[in-house]
Order: sequence, then structure tokens, then C-alpha cells
Amino acid sequence: MINNSSKNCIKDDDLRLIVNIEKQILSVYQNDKEIAHYDISTAKNGVGSQQDSGCTPLGEHVIAEKIGGDYSINAVFIGRVPTGEIYSEILGKQYPERDWILSRILWLAGLEEGINKGSNEQGSCDTYQRYIYIHGTPDSEPMHMPRSHGCIRMRNQDIIKLFEQVKEGTAVNIIAC
Repeated sequence: MINNSSKNCIKDDDLRLIVNIEKQILSVYQNDKEIAHYDISTAKNGVGSQQDSGCTPLGEHVIAEKIGGDYSINAVFIGRVPTGEIYSEILGKQYPERDWILSRILWLAGLEEGINKGSNEQGSCDTYQRYIYIHGTPDSEPMHMPRSHGCIRMRNQDIIKLFEQVKEGTAVNIIAC
């Protein structure tokens, strides 16, 4: 793992991500020092963990799976499988109904039973089973404003950088403010 600002090795165990919903920022920390931050877009429906809510779940998570490392920037994924398409403005106009998942996917799993893992009295609240990702989105989509269907959207160049910094098992804490 490389820290882009100093080119020093990062020990994986010391790396963690903080997703701040209020600020719409994803911060990368090593040994409690912020080493990078990225603009993001979280759910337009706000925060929440219930199945089919369209909300971004709060709490402690890990990166359960990294998907797409061998694909080019703007590669299109449906159901975590590359379609062979490369996103362009023309493709976007052909399929305006698609929720574009591009370039890389970091699939999250919740760690807190009944909050973001498993189920609670309201039903399923499992981040992993809800397919909540950190992923690339068309560069025409605005950042710093909630617009996703529950996932954490990033610029394609940014998700590629982040993908290289993290590993499966990296801690991700999603906070409201």
C-alpha cells in the first residue's frame, strides 16, 4: 500500500476509513492521522439500515470484498459483474434509468448485530445483504450532496486511488456528523 503524498508504505492494520454523512467526505486515516480525503455522495434518503430503505447505514463496517481491480476506469458493473461497457455520456443518455456503478467496488459488511448486520425488529438491516458499496459514479454526478440509493459514490479517479490504498478487512466507520 502506498501513501500518495509521501510514498511511504502503509501498514494495513493501521488504516481506517471514516465516512462523514454531514460533510459528504470520506477520510483515510493511518495511525489516527488523516492522510487523504475524498468528496462523496451518500443516500438521498438519508441514513438508515433497513432493507429497501435506500438509506446509507451508519456504524462500524469492514471492506468485505474488493471488485474490479483489473478493469479500466469507467468500466460498468451490474450485479458486481463487468458488462464490458465503458461509461460515456452517450451511454448514459441511452440508459438514463441505470444507477451507474463504475470503475471499482468496495463491498461493505456491517459489524454491529441488529444495527447494520443481520436483522432487528423491523426486518433485515444487513449492509452486506443490502449490497452497500463504495463505488465510482459518472463524473457528471455531483459530489457533496446526497444522491445515491444507499451506496457511497465517488469520482472514478478517487475510487481507483482508494481501492489501491485499502484491503479486504479495512475498517470503515460511517458517521452522521
